[in-house]
Amino acid sequence: QVQLVESGGGLVQAGGSLRLSCVVSGSIFRLNAMGWYRQAPGKQRELVASIQSGGSTSYADSVKGRFIISRDNVKNTVLLQMNSLKHEDTAVYYCNMKSVWGDVYWGQGTQVTVSS
Repeated sequence: QVQLVESGGGLVQAGGSLRLSCVVSGSIFRLNAMGWYRQAPGKQRELVASIQSGGSTSYADSVKGRFIISRDNVKNTVLLQMNSLKHEDTAVYYCNMKSVWGDVYWGQGTQVTVSS
């Protein structure tokens, strides 16, 4: 059974940093594309950052230069380092995995709240 377990959310002041972690089990992690999405109240879920199996990354314009996505294929973990946080980064953040067979999996979400 595939599981994605996120951690690292919390409350931080504007300008601060947080690091989100997502540990994957039950899948051949190194073959899969990973991503972080977020959903703010009243808004649609949006892609924040993604990293492919080969390590290439992409970011939403709103987080470029502030967020860094990375992966550790030994620990089956994907990280999202979030720096210079803004109030508008407040959302529930979800870990996402797309397997090579086209299956999509989600974590349970972790709340990030940035106080202004």
